[in-house]
Amino acid sequence: MGKRYRKAMKELQLELIRLQHGLHCSGKRLLVIFEGRDAAGKGGTIKAITQSLDTRGYRIAALPKPSAQETTQWYFQRYVAHLPSAGELVLFDRSWYNRAVVEPAMGFCSTAQYEAFLDAVPAFEKLLTDDGIIVLKYWLTVDQAEQEKRFAERADDPLKRWKLSPVDLVARQKYVELGKLRDVMIERTQREHAPWFVVDFNDQKRGQVNLIRHLLQQVPLHDEPIPKPKLPKLKGKPETEHVTAQVARVPDTF
Repeated sequence: MGKRYRKAMKELQLELIRLQHGLHCSGKRLLVIFEGRDAAGKGGTIKAITQSLDTRGYRIAALPKPSAQETTQWYFQRYVAHLPSAGELVLFDRSWYNRAVVEPAMGFCSTAQYEAFLDAVPAFEKLLTDDGIIVLKYWLTVDQAEQEKRFAERADDPLKRWKLSPVDLVARQKYVELGKLRDVMIERTQREHAPWFVVDFNDQKRGQVNLIRHLLQQVPLHDEPIPKPKLPKLKGKPETEHVTAQVARVPDTF
């Protein structure tokens, strides 16, 4: 699996670069939303997608808890600022759909706010797509046994403990409730112009390959060839870099 995964990801990285080049040449805007349970693999998939991309051509939106001021604004307001510009790819690590699953499950919004959101979001996304933004929405699935395994790995690894928030720990007890809210969300917000796609992420490597391949199939903008640059010959021999002695130097400790 490891060798097959690396081979597949290398091929997909090339396709993603061609996709980004196609977006740049066409000026089209691509918005991809990643939703799913805690530890499903959203962050790792976003890293896999952006691994080889030009950092100037994409953005990752992973918004924190809304501020006191933001809670008084139109619900979608703080997300609008992160929408893609011409030629840009934006990846949402969770999105406005917090209000459809996490917030009602945790008591962070009222029933009226929840219902108002589900009524409003199809129209909001229609405004985006009518303006030319391509919207793709993915839900990453993970069974509870596998989720618990990943939680335990995070708790044991000092490099990953930051991924376990107090909300995550409470949400562990709401697996069934979150699933019911997910289904209502999909049923009420599934539209042809902004479709939902479900991806099995019990095996994260397999899930990443399947998701990226599917994403590339939805956006046929990666056929534009990327020209190979010509490197003119240097004049003279390659130089050695000599920096002024007046600067502090970092010691070689490797």
